[in-house]
Amino acid sequence: MLIKIFSTSLVSRTLLKNNLDIVKVPVREKQIQIPKKRHPSWLPKQNRVLHNEYITTENNEFVKEFIQSKYDSPLNIKPIEPITNWKKGLRRTGLIAKKIGIYPIWLQNGKKVNSTLLQIIDNQVIKYIAPEDFFPVKSKRTIVKNRLGSLVIGAESSDPQLFRKEYCKLFENSGVMPKRIIMRFMISPEAALQPGTPLYASHFKPGEIIDIRAKTIDRGFQGVMKRWGFKGMPASHGVTKTHRRPGNIGSGGKMARVMPGTKLPGHMGNRWRTIRGYRILRVNTKYNVIWVMGHNIPGETNTFCYLYDTVLPTRKSKTPPYFPTYLPDLNKKPIPEDLYADDVHPFKAPTIQFSEES
Repeated sequence: MLIKIFSTSLVSRTLLKNNLDIVKVPVREKQIQIPKKRHPSWLPKQNRVLHNEYITTENNEFVKEFIQSKYDSPLNIKPIEPITNWKKGLRRTGLIAKKIGIYPIWLQNGKKVNSTLLQIIDNQVIKYIAPEDFFPVKSKRTIVKNRLGSLVIGAESSDPQLFRKEYCKLFENSGVMPKRIIMRFMISPEAALQPGTPLYASHFKPGEIIDIRAKTIDRGFQGVMKRWGFKGMPASHGVTKTHRRPGNIGSGGKMARVMPGTKLPGHMGNRWRTIRGYRILRVNTKYNVIWVMGHNIPGETNTFCYLYDTVLPTRKSKTPPYFPTYLPDLNKKPIPEDLYADDVHPFKAPTIQFSEES
């Protein structure tokens, strides 16, 4: 009884109270989240260790002829499923493109704009995963309303001798040559395509708005002036060896620690970024090249990027696109070699027009 009375009294509370000042440390910014590209569980390792097998030139040529005859056989080409009409809200597949350079383009009003050339190299459908079998990794807060399927697309055919046996088995059902780049696109079940279906640059029309996902250039370890655009210290008047330093980061006092999200020197680049709202100016159907307005697409030259239909609600195309993709066999009218947007000046058109005096 005496212990209970002592524990409930005010004197005991003051004696047993911890004399600690609890300081709530504020967070300066949300911590920078590095977007990751998660590979599926069924994707094995790609490259194998190459050894000198001492094959003669005659046998090497025979192996190349056999590989071409195996993958270029007309027996591997399967019939294409019937096409469904496009409706608002349906999602179709994207393309895998290679960044090949920057080139200027002139508009009808005489304005010069820069454009990035993206080439579609050997894009083919490898595998289709139905919505019942496709379970992407999502956060706990996301609520899935409409289940989407997955379409595996491959680009840049390569020699099967360069890959592992397990990796080459992924392409047996599709009947296509092993691809060096593989990407999954989330699509609606109505936009599913059979394995082996080729995809062309005419999948997108000139004037459409697309989103581009690519990996930025790897800059390595950089300071705050190049990484975050800091101004730096003055160049004179008593400044000693702190010209390119970040300066005070404001972590003194009771906090006594570096706040999460503080802009400091570190690794720059080599991150996946998605840029939205880029307009297509020109499409070349012969070489499968797309001219995209802008020169700030992430990545170096000869690196791959992924093209999607834009998700911006106000920038979506009002005209129906080729759904599920452009198929030259089913299209009655052949498409010309060069396709331009409405406000782009064609190269073959005359720049100066003369008219006779009345």
